[in-house]
Amino acid sequence: MCLSAKTIYIIEDEQDIAELMRYNLVLKGYSVKVFFSGEEGLNAIARKSPDLLILDIMLPGLSGLEVCEALRKHKKEKYLPLIMVSAKGEENDVVKGLELGADDYVTKPFSTAVLNARVEAVLRNRRDSEAAHVEVIKLPGLEINANKAEVIINSQKVDLTQSEFKILHFLAQRPGFVYTRGQIVEAIRGENYTVTERAIDFQMVGLRKKIGDKGELIETIRGVGYRFKNIDEGKDQT
Repeated sequence: MCLSAKTIYIIEDEQDIAELMRYNLVLKGYSVKVFFSGEEGLNAIARKSPDLLILDIMLPGLSGLEVCEALRKHKKEKYLPLIMVSAKGEENDVVKGLELGADDYVTKPFSTAVLNARVEAVLRNRRDSEAAHVEVIKLPGLEINANKAEVIINSQKVDLTQSEFKILHFLAQRPGFVYTRGQIVEAIRGENYTVTERAIDFQMVGLRKKIGDKGELIETIRGVGYRFKNIDEGKDQT
């Protein structure tokens, strides 16, 4: 259940889509305001910050990427929860948006169930840059223990390399959130070894093989990167 006090801003120049999102989110109990340009949205945020921003990438004038970049440069809005909206074929822009600090994205056309799930996940899980490190993650048949650098699947220990463990733990801390290969590299890079974006794909293959059917929890987002499956999101769409 979402809280009625939560305020969501939508910056979207296509009025039909903006109204559909607004109507759907109001039904879920959110307070929603719509803006049709990046400039208008930024001015509104400067006056009063929302709890979450839904931002279209393709906007007239100031683009969604420019809006995202402007927000992340200001201390006050650096950690404003932000979901980007893209059209099919805009994978490169999605990657840029995630690198700039967007939390997630949805691709047009999208179902209201998907939008609701993404909004609720971002509001529930968004952390600032000093978020508490989740030491032990427990899911049905899977336990990831950062203290011991240990993965247990169905009561059996699984031997992973240091980088494989770091990738799994990093993704699992924020299920449903999409990370680019570059973000994963930055998160797991260590002093004693290096890893490249190309190497991430190879390590994903090995990681999925080692964790068996739990490998389905790691989703490949075409043209973007990877995310750990949000089990709650899957329930919302059934």
